[in-house]
Amino acid sequence: MQAGGTAQQLRGLFRLDGKVALVAGGYGGIGEAVTWALAAYGARVAISGRSVERAQALAGRLGDAGYTAFATSFDILQVESIRRHVDEVAAALGGVDILVNCVGAQREERAEEVTESAWDNVSDVNLKGAFFLSQAAGRHQLAAGGGRQIHLSSVRSQLGLRGRGYAAYCSAKGGLNLLVKQLAAEWAPHHILVNGVAPTFVRTEFVRPYLEDKGFYEGLIGRIPLQRIAEPIDCAGAVLFLASPASAFITGQVLFVDGGITATQ
Repeated sequence: MQAGGTAQQLRGLFRLDGKVALVAGGYGGIGEAVTWALAAYGARVAISGRSVERAQALAGRLGDAGYTAFATSFDILQVESIRRHVDEVAAALGGVDILVNCVGAQREERAEEVTESAWDNVSDVNLKGAFFLSQAAGRHQLAAGGGRQIHLSSVRSQLGLRGRGYAAYCSAKGGLNLLVKQLAAEWAPHHILVNGVAPTFVRTEFVRPYLEDKGFYEGLIGRIPLQRIAEPIDCAGAVLFLASPASAFITGQVLFVDGGITATQ
């Protein structure tokens, strides 16, 4: 390969020009950062979640910044709603090249007190919903000859949390990690790459009550080698990498964005 060709490839390693990216949960703390990152690198983005108003508000801000954005809503607990909204995005923007699943839920209950309704909710949002999102997008990607899928997991897929009620959440995220591997294995012949991003606590409204607990926060920081929690942009950078040509030979992996905690625990 000539040097000029190599340089051209390198310049495009993170470009997403011409791609359509659906960010489910795209207006949340992590999701919004991901959405801006994908748009900034050339993707046309679709933002979805329970609130069409919040999705439309973000799409408006992206449009004002010169990006192409589409807003819709869906219910992660309803399979038909998942399928309907993925089809809607594909029809509006011409496909679903990249799926990013930023939807998650946690209902903290100690193991001896976990209710069936809480277990089902956490499992259905974090695992069942993730699969049917993948399936819906995967059907379009199979027809198109390839695509990318990235699921937001958690360090709790690998590490328990002392003193807190995380049985359902850890179980669901652990299952999500294995689902990533299975989908990657099944769809590799069709050039669909499936990966995960697993952060530690990220500074969002979702975890604000934990971070306001001084004792918990100090204990958490004390276990993280980089001595801080994650910021949304840390997750956005990892997702951008996995969505871009830079990761063309990576599938079935979960990238831990955790400041080193899983290297030491």
